[in-house]
Amino acid sequence: MNKRKFLQTLLATGGVVLVAKRYIPSGGQSPVPDPAPETLAAPASADLMPDASQGPTLAASNAKEEFELMMLQESELRPGFKHSERSQGGEVVIQQLPNETVDQYLEKIRNFDNSFASDIYLREENSKLLLPTLARLDRIQNFVGHANFNLISFEEILYFARNYPEIGKFEKAEVDFMNEIFQADATTYGFFGEKITPDFNHRVLQKDVVKIDGTGHYLMRGESLAHYQQIHKDVGNELTLTSGIRNNVKQMHLFLAKTFQSEGNLSRASRSLAPPGHSFHGVGDFDVGKVGMGEQNFTADFATTKEYRRLINLGYVDIRYTDTNKFGVRYEPWHIKIENDSIAHCSHGGSSPCTA
Repeated sequence: MNKRKFLQTLLATGGVVLVAKRYIPSGGQSPVPDPAPETLAAPASADLMPDASQGPTLAASNAKEEFELMMLQESELRPGFKHSERSQGGEVVIQQLPNETVDQYLEKIRNFDNSFASDIYLREENSKLLLPTLARLDRIQNFVGHANFNLISFEEILYFARNYPEIGKFEKAEVDFMNEIFQADATTYGFFGEKITPDFNHRVLQKDVVKIDGTGHYLMRGESLAHYQQIHKDVGNELTLTSGIRNNVKQMHLFLAKTFQSEGNLSRASRSLAPPGHSFHGVGDFDVGKVGMGEQNFTADFATTKEYRRLINLGYVDIRYTDTNKFGVRYEPWHIKIENDSIAHCSHGGSSPCTA
């Protein structure tokens, strides 16, 4: 029995319950939270961390949502198909390394799960930190719930790790490693998109998002929510949300997981996932798929469905990562592009929340 069927059986029989373990004061039984670390600025917003005696506020989750989100994440990280050449007119304009031709560039994004001689890898000392850091992030995600993990900040994951022994406090080297990944110039390993959410400690506030029924995912209020609702109405109920808002912490987790799968190859990882801080999921973009299609929604197979054809024929939907995109990322026919003022605001380091 494979892992997916095994987990489904456990869930159906009550053998496992996948819910968030939320921090709720319980008459002194919960551990007393440590103060904010001296090496990091204390959170400026009361929404981020109310006080030293209360943990971050998290939304309730349920077992069905948690299971579906866990399976979706597994699907998104699964090695994908290899692109075949598509006959599509138009000149590709690419701002990238001077010694790489357009043909070489397109070969990389169309064979994104291959390794190339020019790829950049983690340094040896960081390779040793990759697995323990990723494992700790996994434990935090399981603790707070997959949906909440899309919203929380860097400061909050340090809080949970510091106060709950089942997670374990981050080592200084692990914190430095995550900061180094976040602050790195992604163009050095082949990702050419701008920094969209430059504050690692950015928190997506609950009041700024709406959870979409039946998906377990959040969308930003405003343009993102309205755009999804219109698309869903026009395409039909067979179209569903497969990924919504993803904050920097969630993108860090996904990127490190893909780097681990890629044996430390940062270039290969960045061809499948935008590095943390560079993802448009942080400011409103979202992913869609066909109900019941599972992991194939994260491959070009989605582009062969009648739902995708309806989507494109609507005339008002744009795909962020086309098969000739200039970002250095694989073709993602499922990734819906949102344009709004918050993107420009966030990318230039605005101080207020990045909301749609």
